[in-house]
Amino acid sequence: MTATQAIRLTQYAHGGGCACKIPPGELEEIVAGLAGGGLAGGGLGGGGAGASGGAEPPGELLVGLDSGDDAAVVRVQDGLAIVATTDFFTPVVDDAYDWGRIAAANALSDVYAMGGWPVVALNLLGWPRDVLPFELATEVLRGGLAVAAQAGCHVAGGHSVDDPEPKYGMAVTGLVDPAALIRNDAAQPGQPLTLTKPLGIGVLNSRHKATGERCDEAVATMTTLNAAAAQAAVGGGVRAGTDVTGFGLLGHLYKLARASGVSAVVNAAAVPYLAGAREAVRDGYVSGGTKRNLDWVAPHADLRGVDADEAFLLADAQTSGGLLLAGEIPGAPVIGELVPRGEHILTVR
Repeated sequence: MTATQAIRLTQYAHGGGCACKIPPGELEEIVAGLAGGGLAGGGLGGGGAGASGGAEPPGELLVGLDSGDDAAVVRVQDGLAIVATTDFFTPVVDDAYDWGRIAAANALSDVYAMGGWPVVALNLLGWPRDVLPFELATEVLRGGLAVAAQAGCHVAGGHSVDDPEPKYGMAVTGLVDPAALIRNDAAQPGQPLTLTKPLGIGVLNSRHKATGERCDEAVATMTTLNAAAAQAAVGGGVRAGTDVTGFGLLGHLYKLARASGVSAVVNAAAVPYLAGAREAVRDGYVSGGTKRNLDWVAPHADLRGVDADEAFLLADAQTSGGLLLAGEIPGAPVIGELVPRGEHILTVR
């Protein structure tokens, strides 16, 4: 084992992966009032010329900040729109190359979640240059490049800063046919809910950070692109959905149902989990992000059908999770259905 291989990257960050997201309730308070003012996507770094009386932005903004969707979408001509997104986070695993692959797959996922395909990505790297060797940074970037190549996406430079904590991700630009756009506010009562990857990534990553125990199945899941699932969804006529990342299944489903004006019923017994996930919850490897997710959705949910451990798993902060679709695709389990808006936005049975 070399000196760099012996370094545990997860020990250089206060959290890991998408569990480091600002809690959803706090995030909504931050961006409240920014929607509709020329800001799109995260709304935290754009210019927003429309809000200050500047020049009219080109194209038509199809998806912006209003519904908290996965990416911004701008129609530039008939039959063609641009998808823009960004995502980065602290190390979720100790292996630098794997972390790069996971972060890239996670960033690309937002484009797939909109029904699009990625075209070009820019690296985003924060590195504690006086603490960690640059050989590890090279491995992180190499991992990102490998996944982008698998996706058929160019990587054309990026930006780096000296940072007390290591962070990596990508800003991704893709394309989508507006007629095939998948968005989180287009769901309808009567549609089934399909989940394309198992849950449990968050608790298994928390165990990895605490003990060093690697879960190869979790790494394989996180590095699997959502490209095939998105292609199947678009081809099957699915037009509503999202991906499951830091806000957990319940958090992202709550956002989808709320934005669409429907309620969602989840069949807990149909939800797939990675091997060892239940044991990891039992042993206490539940991140603060997962607990905050559950606190956020609980006032809007009927969770009497499950115990506390199951509720944590359903709210588990995923990193590079699967697609959650209002519709069916081959080979993916149906985990529930959408119904007319009722007393609770979410019900788990």
